[in-house]
Amino acid sequence: MAFRRRNKSYPFFSQEFLIQNHADIVFSLVIFILIGLMFEATAKTAIVFIQPQYNVTTLTAEGEVTFYHYGWKDCATILFYFFIAIILHAVVQEYLLDKVNRRLHLSKSKNTKFNESGQLCVFHLVSSVWSLYILITEGYLLHPSSLWENYPHVHLRFQVKFFYLTQLAYWLHALPELYFQKVRKEEISRQLQYICLYLLHISAAYLLNLSRVGLVLLFLQYVSELGFHIARLFYFTDENHQKMFDLWAVSFVFTRMATLTLMFLAVGFGLARAENQGLDLEMGNFNTILIRMTVLLLVCLTQSWLLWKFIHFQLRRWREFRHEQAVRKKSATKQPLRPLKRDSLGHYENGILKPENGASPRTKKLKSP
Repeated sequence: MAFRRRNKSYPFFSQEFLIQNHADIVFSLVIFILIGLMFEATAKTAIVFIQPQYNVTTLTAEGEVTFYHYGWKDCATILFYFFIAIILHAVVQEYLLDKVNRRLHLSKSKNTKFNESGQLCVFHLVSSVWSLYILITEGYLLHPSSLWENYPHVHLRFQVKFFYLTQLAYWLHALPELYFQKVRKEEISRQLQYICLYLLHISAAYLLNLSRVGLVLLFLQYVSELGFHIARLFYFTDENHQKMFDLWAVSFVFTRMATLTLMFLAVGFGLARAENQGLDLEMGNFNTILIRMTVLLLVCLTQSWLLWKFIHFQLRRWREFRHEQAVRKKSATKQPLRPLKRDSLGHYENGILKPENGASPRTKKLKSP
C-alpha cells in the first residue's frame, strides 16, 4: 500500500527514505498488531492496543452497563491510534490535498498553510460532530448541572473514553508530522504552541475526571476552529473571499465568552459547593481549592492569550485593508490626462480643424491606384 508516488528512490534508513515511506512503515506496524489477534498466545496482548481497557460492569435500571476508567494501559491504546492517525493523515494528504494543490499552484508558504488547514478541517469536522453526538446521547446539553454533579466522574461510557483516547492520539501524531511534512522553521513554533495547548487541556480534563466539562469545551473550540480553517481555505482559492473571516470572528468571541462562563460556573461554583471536598487519589477526587484555582487560572490564561492573538490578527487585517485602500487612491490620482488629438496640419477646436503656422487646412488629394 503506497501513499506517495516514488519519483526517486533513496537508500534505506536515510532521512528522505523515512519521510517518504513513513506511512507505509506505520501501516506495517498496524497490520502486525492486527495479526496478533489471530493467535491465542498474542491475542491478549494485541487487544490492549486496540480496545480501551479497565472496564467495569454494573447493574442499573437499564440493565447491565459497562463503564471504563483510565490507567497506564491507555498508553498502549493511544499508541495504536497514534499509528492510525498517521495513516489517515497520509491518506487525506495524498488523495485530497495534493490533488487540489496541483490545480491551485500556490507558493511554498501558502502551500504549507493550505495543507495544515485542510488536515485540521477534516479533523475538526469529525470531532465536532462526534462530540455533539456524545453530548446529546449522554444528556449533558439538556441537564447542564450534570457537568459538575456527582463528581468525580470516574466511570466513563465507551464512547466518551474512546473519544478522549483518539483526541490524545491525534494531537500526539501532530508532533512527528511536523518532521514528516517538512514544515518550515517559521511555522514550527506556531504549530507547536497550539498542539501543546490541546494536549495539556485534554490530558487535564481526562486525568482530573473533568471529562464532561471537557467535552463541551472541545465541542465549542472545534466548531470555532472549523470556521477559521474553512475561511482560510476559501481565501487561498480566491483572495477576495474574506467575509468568512468576519463570521469566524463572531464565533471566536462567542466561544471565548462561553468557555470562561462555563468554567466559572462548573469549576468555580459547582465543584466549590460539592460535599466531597478534598484530595483522594484512589477515588479520583481532585476537588481541592488549589486544583480548582489552578484549572481556572490555566483556562483564563489560555483564553486571554487567544484573545490577544485574535486582536493582533484583526489589527493586521485592518492595516492591510487600509494600505490597499491608500494604494488604490494614489493610483487613481496619478492617472495621466489624455492629450488632445492633433492633426498633422493643425488641431481640432469646437469640431473645426484650425491650421497651424499658416498651413492650409485643406486635405491632400489621394492618388488613385
